Amino acid sequence: MAEDIDDLLEEVESKYLTKDIKKGRTVNNQKEKRDNEYDIDDLLDDIQVEPIPKASRSVPNNISDFRPTTGRKCFPVYLGGSMCSQGMASSVSQRACDKLRCTSCDFKVCSFDNFEWSSETDYLFLRNNAPDYDRLKTNMVPKKGSRAYCCQCSHRSVTDITKLGDPQLKWVCGKH
Repeated sequence: MAEDIDDLLEEVESKYLTKDIKKGRTVNNQKEKRDNEYDIDDLLDDIQVEPIPKASRSVPNNISDFRPTTGRKCFPVYLGGSMCSQGMASSVSQRACDKLRCTSCDFKVCSFDNFEWSSETDYLFLRNNAPDYDRLKTNMVPKKGSRAYCCQCSHRSVTDITKLGDPQLKWVCGKH
């Protein structure tokens, strides 16, 4: 039994410990592996990689929204004209959702105040031009009080606050 334990200890020592003959010391192989991993991590940290900038919203006046998300969704979801307030809607406060996302094209829904879509707007036009405001404005007609919504597959013009109930629109609240 003692021989079995000695054999087991020798096997462990040979596998995990090596003798550095030149310096006469015992070195732990796992420690060397950890040191090498740290060296690799240090090298990777030294590489300076520029972060990819978030796509800027192509809306007039380049207004950006820096509100933190709370994880809550609108219920029910409303669309509204430019005179309607935007934000998180509830059964008590009717607001046009400003965090809409399309489940069909998986794209953020853009909105443009005081515009409506022309009758020539179609799927292909949106697919090629959304969300670039400068390219989209060729098919938008100025109309005070209206708001033009679009993703890359659908569009809608709204003047009054309305509940999102059209089955052709696959838009959902993307959390506030």
